[in-house]
Amino acid sequence: MDELFSFTLFGWSGANVVTLALVVLGLAVATALVWSRPEPSGADPKALEKHRELRARIGSWWVMVALLVGALALGRIAMTVLFGFVSYLALKEYLTIIPTRKADRVVLLVAYLAVPIQYYWVGIGWYGMFVIFVPVYMFLIMPAAMVLRGETQGFLKAAGTLHWGLMITVFSIGHAAYLLALPPPGAPSGMGPGLLIFLLIATEFNDVAQFLAGRRFGKRKITPKVSPNKTVEGFVGGLIATTLLSMALAPLLTPIGLPQAAAIGALLATAGFFGDIVMSAVKRDLGIKDTGTILPGHGGILDRIDSLVFTAPVFFHAVRYFYF
Repeated sequence: MDELFSFTLFGWSGANVVTLALVVLGLAVATALVWSRPEPSGADPKALEKHRELRARIGSWWVMVALLVGALALGRIAMTVLFGFVSYLALKEYLTIIPTRKADRVVLLVAYLAVPIQYYWVGIGWYGMFVIFVPVYMFLIMPAAMVLRGETQGFLKAAGTLHWGLMITVFSIGHAAYLLALPPPGAPSGMGPGLLIFLLIATEFNDVAQFLAGRRFGKRKITPKVSPNKTVEGFVGGLIATTLLSMALAPLLTPIGLPQAAAIGALLATAGFFGDIVMSAVKRDLGIKDTGTILPGHGGILDRIDSLVFTAPVFFHAVRYFYF
């Protein structure tokens, strides 16, 4: 097994390369299965809509995987820029769906400026500024800028929603990009990319596993008013599947040992579940189904990264505390 992963490519370990190759292969198989099925005939528009949505979803996955692999191949800076762009799109989407005041237009510019500044800390690996810039400094700067506008009506709500948006779209997602800079000098080749690849695969796999387990075995609803499709059986099925996946992948891609991998898998499954239902609560509060339309078949950026908002910081700090 060690001989199989003994090579390197683009600075990645052999385990990273093989894992990504398997992801691409799995996506190719899924594409062949979906596109080999003819469109449903008859007068059932819902079946036709689901079929076309599935094809669109597969196409979006190809674009996302291609961007990820390309950025990883170009190096840490390219990956940081890609995540910074994702955070920008997510913040823009968030500011589009929430109600904002006319008086806060200048403050929105301040919020957008936080994106390149935060990812600059990621790019240079300055953990001290990375971990306090949005939670502390933007928490102080944004309401100060709002006060100067002189509008007090709706001030507290605006300050809270704007800062919360920065926390989920910039601060939380930034933890995924910072995984590339987390390993210290002298760490084995490809450890940073391995951490990121593991996080993304475990997070997305958990979403799929919980969905499939819930559809097959789901009976008892967990949060019927927030996300009616979430069931105890779906959560447990996803937790077990993600824990097993973590035990298989973590020792190959990360410095995490087998016993700890089981705990990490359970932690990611739980965090991903709460990230999903928290964003569902936001959408229900706003009365919308999707946060956007930029990803055909998926909806918006926030629809796709809702679980990652919770799993990225949880995984990052667990790994940093115990291993670096």
